[in-house]
Amino acid sequence: MHNVKVEPLTVEAFEPYGDVLTLPTSAGRTYYNDALENLRKEANPSLSLSLREPSPALPLQATMLERHEYSSQTFIPIEAEQYLVVVAPHLPDGGPDVMQARAFLAKGDQGVTYRANTWHHGMTVFGRPACFAVFMWATGGEGDEDFVEVEPFNVLPNQERFTL
Repeated sequence: MHNVKVEPLTVEAFEPYGDVLTLPTSAGRTYYNDALENLRKEANPSLSLSLREPSPALPLQATMLERHEYSSQTFIPIEAEQYLVVVAPHLPDGGPDVMQARAFLAKGDQGVTYRANTWHHGMTVFGRPACFAVFMWATGGEGDEDFVEVEPFNVLPNQERFTL
């Protein structure tokens, strides 16, 4: 079974998959409009809140990935200690390439926007329950989201960089 070690979430490391949104530390607004993608004119904005219970510490065995082919998907932590962001590039046939998967540990002051058509694992949180505002574009039909079972792979802590 393939192993993926977790690395810290940084703008540079995550750039192939989307954007890291850093929560403001001073008064004012920070815009992330360029991170939002809608590839269907008929899609409507979808804003939801998601409460996630904490997962046990790593390792995590990933068996399923998802994508939103025509829409970016943004997660903004409302209250979170730390959470896992797992992504994978595409194989030539379009499915996820789990052998090239990457895993990032996000802090509670970091949000992420997955680019449209980016394979990713469901949200996994650590420490305490976490709440996220989730934004994407949807039609309510086919193409809003695809879930696929994948060859299982393990996400392991990188003991040299941090602990969970």
